[in-house]
Amino acid sequence: MVMINKIFFLSLILLFTACSHAPVSLDQERNEGAPIFPDYADCTIPSNIAPLNFQLTVPYEEACIVFTDKDESWEVIARKGQFTIPASRWKKMLLKNKGDKVSVKTMAKIEGKWVGYLPFTFRIAPDPIDPYIAYRLIEPGYELWNKMGIYQRNLESYKETAIMENKLSEGNCMNCHSFRMQQPDKMVFHMRGKIGCTILIDGEKIEKLNTQTNYTISSLVYPYWHPEGRYIAFSVNDTKQAFHMNHSNRVEVFDHKSDVVVYDTEKHDIITSPLLFSKKSFETFPTFSPDGKTLYFCSADSCHLPEDFEEVKYSLCAISFDAENRRFGTTVDTLYNAPLQGRSVSFPRISPDGKYLLYTLADYGNFSIWHKDADLYMINLSTGAHYPLEAANSPDVESYHSWSSNSRWVVFSSRRIDGLYTRPYMTYINAEGQAEKPFLLPQKEVDFYHRFMKSYNIPEFIVGKVKDQRFEIGQKAKKEKGRTVTFMGK
Repeated sequence: MVMINKIFFLSLILLFTACSHAPVSLDQERNEGAPIFPDYADCTIPSNIAPLNFQLTVPYEEACIVFTDKDESWEVIARKGQFTIPASRWKKMLLKNKGDKVSVKTMAKIEGKWVGYLPFTFRIAPDPIDPYIAYRLIEPGYELWNKMGIYQRNLESYKETAIMENKLSEGNCMNCHSFRMQQPDKMVFHMRGKIGCTILIDGEKIEKLNTQTNYTISSLVYPYWHPEGRYIAFSVNDTKQAFHMNHSNRVEVFDHKSDVVVYDTEKHDIITSPLLFSKKSFETFPTFSPDGKTLYFCSADSCHLPEDFEEVKYSLCAISFDAENRRFGTTVDTLYNAPLQGRSVSFPRISPDGKYLLYTLADYGNFSIWHKDADLYMINLSTGAHYPLEAANSPDVESYHSWSSNSRWVVFSSRRIDGLYTRPYMTYINAEGQAEKPFLLPQKEVDFYHRFMKSYNIPEFIVGKVKDQRFEIGQKAKKEKGRTVTFMGK
């Protein structure tokens, strides 16, 4: 009888509720949404995401939330300062309501009176999200570190596991992880310091590469895989970091020099073109198209640095690539002309279906993770239209981003919570190529982001779990000489 009464009360749009398992009358209905963290209100979410636990950000004595769809309602009572949503009930609700919305009503006992807030919704997208993301965890200054690693997170749960940690490689820096077409068994990343090298993983095979040559200005840096898996495009960069004394952006990272090259994993050599390898320009951030026939990159006119750091503006460019004959085109197309349009492009990324190109746009420079003005922009490649992803952007930094394998989700770095730490947000890209309201990577404990003192760097979708080969990678890096790549010219 108690259960029948409970369902009856919940079905009446919650004019009365039973948060404490005893019916109480709401003393007040507020004409405002509930103040919650994380801000999950009215987000579009996938049907295979872990429960989006959240908390009320105002003091209260008791609180509950009630989920309502077209068939039923059920409640979650706040415990230990948060709403911890049962995983099995959550999963069942999301799967049942794919392509539809679920309403969430929040009620709280504040100063002895029960208050109801306006309901919000979760829209459950019809398209699933890739089950994993990979990222580096690092202190936000990118200058000093003690414990560093590249990790993977199961989005369908809260489980995080290490791909590689620097405690196994003499405490060195590691960066620039990349996967071939979101596949977990083809991966590349760099190690720096006295055992500096590039680690290339192809299934069970782990290869150590020595990529500094007499003709390139550095070892290989920012990577992007060719879809066929034979080639990896890289930039080579002479990068410096400086700190502002009086500027809206705390840190400035800039390249004195940079070029773009392509590494052939079969012939173990580097190829390039005079159009990608010029002293007159800074070329960086290469990206292959999904068909492998075009190489996109960013390019800026060279200038005196650091004096003219605000004058450096990168255009978005493209050059054809013939994978069979290892040849580049003879002309460069410009999709965003920085000298004419006045801002600077970084991190071009094309959706796997080839329809859209997503990039970061900032006032200047190429290290947009420190630029508060940096936002996400999209190009519709069939129409050529450029537009901001307004629903995904915020007043603070939006920077690095990557696509899911089905071209429906984007994970990106944002500093919108506190302006200091980058956290991963995920946004749904609808059929019109527009972003819908993003959601923060969920954690089991809601206060996690208030006490976790590391930034999430380079979030990348992967369709499965990377095999644990940490020990083998560490031994390879420390004990083997490695293969030295050759430079074949331009």
